[in-house]
Amino acid sequence: MFLRKPFRYTFVNATLTIVLINLAVFFVSMVSPNVKVWLSANYVFMRDGPFHCFWQPLTYMFVHSNWSHILFNMIALICFGYSIERAIGSKEFVLFYLLTGFLDGIISIIVYSKFHMPVFLMGASGAIYALLFAYAVIFPRNRVFIWGILPIQAPVLVLLYAVIEFVSQFSMDSTAHLTHLTGFVVAWIYFVVRMGVHPMKIWKDTFSN
Repeated sequence: MFLRKPFRYTFVNATLTIVLINLAVFFVSMVSPNVKVWLSANYVFMRDGPFHCFWQPLTYMFVHSNWSHILFNMIALICFGYSIERAIGSKEFVLFYLLTGFLDGIISIIVYSKFHMPVFLMGASGAIYALLFAYAVIFPRNRVFIWGILPIQAPVLVLLYAVIEFVSQFSMDSTAHLTHLTGFVVAWIYFVVRMGVHPMKIWKDTFSN
């Protein structure tokens, strides 16, 4: 099956490259704030802007609003991304990261447009949540230390975050909880369609042994 044709394994530390790109865009946006406007995803710009701003569903994931936003996302990217890239190879990792982030953006923008919410979607969080999901599938027995103290098994952490993000979706804060949830969903689909792996079966086998 063409969709499941594997890449030849290589490792070039694409995780670090993605981090550096995020940092470069962040520093440029500090000098020229209009960068955030044009690279973030906004359905009004995509509907009425030049060339319909076709690049935004991809570029939004490299834009961050402030220092804390980019700091926490990049820490998570390094913590989860490096291990995943080592496990599946750099080509598969880049495809996973960009495709899940892209689909997160598309789905989020469609939903926001339906509810007439002209938000500026920005940040790597959607792709980061997809990486967390991938980490829980590839390393289901590993524990993640919350705040560096509380150990939680990776699949349990995914479930916990899914519940938190679902409940938080009904709050009035500015966090893109929908995009976070979508990250889990598209990652699940990626593993089933591209990798031929069923996450629930892996987790069931993990906890039954």
